[in-house]
Amino acid sequence: MKQEKELEYYEQIKDWDFSKFEIETEDLTDWDMTKILEEVTDESSVVLDLGTGGGEKVIRSFPEYLKKIVATDFSKEMIETAKKNLKESGRKNIEFKLMDNLNIDLEKEKFDVVVARHTVTDPKQIYEVLKPGGYLIIRGVDKYDCHELKRVFGRGQGYDEKPISIIDYENVLDANFKDVELVPLHQREYFKNRDLLKGFLLKVPIIDDFSKLENDVKDYYKKDLENDKLDEYISKNTFPNGIRLLRRYYGITARK
Repeated sequence: MKQEKELEYYEQIKDWDFSKFEIETEDLTDWDMTKILEEVTDESSVVLDLGTGGGEKVIRSFPEYLKKIVATDFSKEMIETAKKNLKESGRKNIEFKLMDNLNIDLEKEKFDVVVARHTVTDPKQIYEVLKPGGYLIIRGVDKYDCHELKRVFGRGQGYDEKPISIIDYENVLDANFKDVELVPLHQREYFKNRDLLKGFLLKVPIIDDFSKLENDVKDYYKKDLENDKLDEYISKNTFPNGIRLLRRYYGITARK
């Protein structure tokens, strides 16, 4: 049920481009997924990107010198958007493929690096498709992401669950990876006005966690928020830079 609800949600959104929300980001932690990817790859590297969404990140940020990038998502609509974005970009080293992260259907020991961003993973399956000595890089959203906002609304992604970072970390260890490192990532995000923040919260599963609430499949174009609670949060979190969200992510690196 959880996976079906997530798929319906992503099929409705069709893209994962947040540029229209004009978010100003301030990094508080020195951990950059793209820099790490550049450090462990060269012109001969083949990279797998799991949960690519509409492909915006892989097209804009993954190195153009890579030999090949295979980017996958379980949403047909997301993959169609990614292919459209790829055509517009002119990049030649990226292939988009419809695939479920939890049912990896790819050649064994094919990839030098596997990247997973804000998505579910099965490290044991990832281990099988990595070449010996290959790298796994995970970037995820942790339990205490936007925690004050979740407290105001009384719900949210991972609100009553074990931290996702620990779950992923333990799963990577159990999959027999080496040099496993978990790093907490902290960011401040600022929104210029209430409408931009509200539009962002309607698009992402921060407050309404479809993995927990029955029959709650987010509809970006129809669903609304409790305005009194949103205003309560904004009244306490407005700064010269804008309305602030405190983001809590995590990064995991490991080697086969």
